[in-house]
Amino acid sequence: MEIALSAARLFVTRGLRATRAEDIAQAAGVAPRTFYRYFATKEEAVAPCYAAGAERWREAVRTAPAALSVPEALAHAVRHTFVPGGSGVSAISWQWARTLIRLAGTSPAVRKVWAEVCQESERELAGVLAARAAASASAASAGPAGPASAGGRADSFESGTETGTGTEAETATATATGTECEAAPSAIAPDLRFSAAVASAAVRVAVEAWATGDAPATGPQGPSALALRNLAALRDFAWDTP
Repeated sequence: MEIALSAARLFVTRGLRATRAEDIAQAAGVAPRTFYRYFATKEEAVAPCYAAGAERWREAVRTAPAALSVPEALAHAVRHTFVPGGSGVSAISWQWARTLIRLAGTSPAVRKVWAEVCQESERELAGVLAARAAASASAASAGPAGPASAGGRADSFESGTETGTGTEAETATATATGTECEAAPSAIAPDLRFSAAVASAAVRVAVEAWATGDAPATGPQGPSALALRNLAALRDFAWDTP
């Protein structure tokens, strides 16, 4: 990760064209041959930075309270990760993120890296949704357990309200949707894979739209607000597998 952070720092401060792979290696304190052991090009070096951001959001979806429906869990994750301070990401880091995402719009090589990370994140999210669906089905078969949301649609994307946010619910979801419970991509129902694609697109487009402008990372034009707006537009989408 140190190589990736060094690459990001140089891309932000010097620019992509002015940065060589050798410069990144030197900044990271490694030999050029070590750099090329992990990355084929300088553009590939920022892939771990992109992936870390996607993983934070997926982890927030994974550990969202068990009582939340899929759309509510997605919104919960957005509120907890797409704002400065969320998941330990500072305001400065968000400014770095803006520059790196902008590079994906101007450099074909960086765009390829960004697209590959987004595609992999989508596959991973499908596994997370499958695990939540399995946990929900298991809980349903065990009998009524309170006022958990059973529908596949949310009514509170923009209001910020959530249900079932107690510690017990969070613990239950963290246990039921752990990595060991995730299904292999080939075993995931097409409906859930489509839901993951839709959710990923809603969030990706929001982040890209924010990155192309100059709005702060907080407020009505920040990545969180834009992502919640996109999810709200999907209010009638059938998120759950029939």
